[in-house]
Amino acid sequence: MADLDFERHLERLFSEAPVLPDEAAFAEAVERKLDRGWMLRRWLIGAAGLIGGVVGASQLVMSNFVGQVEAASAGSTQLVRASLAEWSPRLDVLSALPAGSSVVWLAGGMAVLALGFVLTRVLEEI
Repeated sequence: MADLDFERHLERLFSEAPVLPDEAAFAEAVERKLDRGWMLRRWLIGAAGLIGGVVGASQLVMSNFVGQVEAASAGSTQLVRASLAEWSPRLDVLSALPAGSSVVWLAGGMAVLALGFVLTRVLEEI
């Protein structure tokens, strides 16, 4: 059989961590090393992002991306222009407003902003 007094004494010894004289210095050294590691990681991630951005931008420039997008969107641009020409007489009513069509655009922007606020509120409560 095990000695109950001895076991209780062992439990007390292991439940209480001994206080060491250099406890504060050790904690400060560990925190300094952790902070240095995060700083190095931050710099490495930032440098990798910068290098990736430069490589991506150079690839876009070298592949004549803008010219290809213009060529691909030529048909849709003509379609948009035709539909705007069709709606142009109807949109002239907006210019007859006292403040012009800017009021409509401002109201639309405010509606989008309000919708964004509602969406963030809903997401906070989920």
